[in-house]
Amino acid sequence: MTAAEIPANVKELRALVKQGEGATLEFKRSTGEMREAMRTLCAFLNGSGGVVLFGVRADGAIEGQSVSDKTVREIAQALSRFEPPVHVSVQRIGSGREREVLVLAVDGTSDSVPFTFEGRPYERAGSTTRRMSQERYEKLLLERAHARRRWENQPAVGVRIKDMDREEILQTRELAIQQGRISAGTSRKVEDVLDRLGLRQDSALTQAAQVLYGKRFLPDYPQCMLKMGRFRGTEVTGEIVDNRQEYLNAFAMVREGMAFLERTLPLGARFPKGKIFREDRFPIPPEALREILLNAVMHRDYSDPGGYVAIAVFDDRVEIRSYGRLPTGLTPAMLSRAHLSKLRNLLIAATLHRTGAVEIWGRGTNRVIEACRASEKQGFLVVTFRAEIVPGGVTPQVTPQVTPQVTPQVVAALTAARSESKTREELQEASGIKDREHFRKAYLEPMLVGGWLERTIPDKPRSRLQRYRTTEAGLAVLKLESGRQNP
Repeated sequence: MTAAEIPANVKELRALVKQGEGATLEFKRSTGEMREAMRTLCAFLNGSGGVVLFGVRADGAIEGQSVSDKTVREIAQALSRFEPPVHVSVQRIGSGREREVLVLAVDGTSDSVPFTFEGRPYERAGSTTRRMSQERYEKLLLERAHARRRWENQPAVGVRIKDMDREEILQTRELAIQQGRISAGTSRKVEDVLDRLGLRQDSALTQAAQVLYGKRFLPDYPQCMLKMGRFRGTEVTGEIVDNRQEYLNAFAMVREGMAFLERTLPLGARFPKGKIFREDRFPIPPEALREILLNAVMHRDYSDPGGYVAIAVFDDRVEIRSYGRLPTGLTPAMLSRAHLSKLRNLLIAATLHRTGAVEIWGRGTNRVIEACRASEKQGFLVVTFRAEIVPGGVTPQVTPQVTPQVTPQVVAALTAARSESKTREELQEASGIKDREHFRKAYLEPMLVGGWLERTIPDKPRSRLQRYRTTEAGLAVLKLESGRQNP
């Protein structure tokens, strides 16, 4: 029903009532039938729109009702129980004797269909309101996911090509070609790659492009934030051992989040029979953590500038949180069984899929569900991994000294710098670590602090001529490892 059809006075109201109840019109004698009226409004929202009249009997007699401030508040409270939030036009038309008819009107052109009232969807069949079938509801949910107007496909105001991470974009191109998900003939021109990924519209960058490849996020995109924290004990009120916040694009967010977890989680190890190197083990499989972190970045609600992704490590668990509830009709319990993949961010998900980072068939959570539990808390989806992060549940004393773990990567780096000094790039290449920041924080710095490596120019740690060599302590580590491998 259009705005032109909504009655503005008694004459127009009488003409409308004369049409009788039908697919877009419902009569209610008073707001005493509030719940039934709201269900009908929900049905109108999910259809072609419509009008509910309070103060009109079922036979079309216009009686009106007394309307007080309390009546208005009751209507407002009832409207707050719609999901997604709705816009309802409310008008008051005098019907005589200090009584009024309340006109509640909605249109049926919203991209947010399907709507629910008190968690349930409704539809209109002639002049009757009924519960919508689960099959139709799920179909409408999928159609909503493909709505033409979404946060991610709107223009990124003020963002230009120069603000994009060119190397990250070209890396996406290479990975997508390797996965067979983009043509090998795709141009290396950044603009062409973004067009191929659907991340530009009429030559304007979308907000999805900013999320995926942006380099500058403040002040316009504060929601592109990753919070990481290590808390002593089992509550956020415990002492904060490590706390940091980074504004990052989606790819960097996953890398930095995994690097933080690898630095923070204790590393166990064993020597498998017949193997040269020992086998390192985290208390939680890194693949499971990565799967959930990817989902948190990919499926979260970016429309709220106050949202973020968070990783919280406690003594007894790891929590990964992302802003935004599950799509309507999908519950945490449903994630453990076959379920529809209801994508909130189609462009972001499709780009990650092209790189081979994720699949989009709704199976990711099924693969790791045995290791975690999902729940919704205060507008966030929270996935919890239960694990003994600290043996015995006691946090050891934190000191500035960090003992590096003896891993194959550490052994390779120490071996490379044993005979002659090496640059950081050479050590990183020897260790097989691709991410520069991850190598620096998780390997290079611990080896320096542990005294296994030393700088050739110690008084100028940031010198462009800086190189590194293995110390006597580092040589002792190599000797010990060699003895373990060749008893």
